[in-house]
Amino acid sequence: MDIVFIKNEKQLKINKLLFHPSYFASIIQYVAQVNSDSLLFETEDNYQKQTYRNRCYIYGANGKQMLNVPIIHLKQEERNKTKDIQVNYSEPWQKLHIKTLDSAYSSSPFYEFYKDDIISVIQKRFKYLLDLNFETIFALNECLQLKCSVHKTDKYDSNLIVDLDFRYLVDAKSKNEYAFQKYTQVFDQKHGYIDNLSCLDLLFNEGPNALEYLENHKKLLIQ
Repeated sequence: MDIVFIKNEKQLKINKLLFHPSYFASIIQYVAQVNSDSLLFETEDNYQKQTYRNRCYIYGANGKQMLNVPIIHLKQEERNKTKDIQVNYSEPWQKLHIKTLDSAYSSSPFYEFYKDDIISVIQKRFKYLLDLNFETIFALNECLQLKCSVHKTDKYDSNLIVDLDFRYLVDAKSKNEYAFQKYTQVFDQKHGYIDNLSCLDLLFNEGPNALEYLENHKKLLIQ
C-alpha cells in the first residue's frame, strides 16, 4: 500500500483513522494516533509475516534490537485471519522481552516510572495475538495520557470508507523515512540516533514530554 499523506494539519483531528493493531507500535504510528479523535483497527484481514503485528524494535546496547512475539503457525492451505493467530508460549519469550527492556532502558530517565505498567502487559498470557496487541495499545495510551476512542472492524473491506488509511504503517520492511527531531537515547553516543523505534523508546526517554513530541510531529504526515 502506498504511503498516505495528509493535505493539511486540520485533517488529522477528524473522525476516523484506520490502523493495524501492532505490538507496542512504532513512533510514526503514534504520531498519527495522538492527532486523532477516533481510531479504527483492522481485525478481519489475513495475517502477514514480517510486520509489526508480532514485533517491535527498541534501542539496545548493540543498537537496534527486535522483540518478537512467537506465534503458532496453523497448518492450513488457506490464509489465516489475523484474529485467529495464537501466541506461542513454548519458549519463555516474555521473560526475554522483560530482561531485554531492563537491560536497554534501566538507565533511561522514565523507565522506573512506566515499567510496571508495561511489564504487566507482557506477563499476561493471552491466547490470541490480537488481544495482546490491543492490551499494548491500551497500556501505551494510558501512559501517554492519550484520550481517544478505539474501535474494531467487523468485516474485511479493502475499500473501507475512512478518513485516512494508515494500515501501511504495519509493514516492518518499509523504507519510508521520516525527519524526526532527535531526542536523547540511552546508547546514542555509541550508535547514534535511531528513529521510529517502538513508542516505548520515546516513552522511557521522554516521559511526560512524549505526548507533546508526537503531537508536534504531525507535519511528518503532511504534504
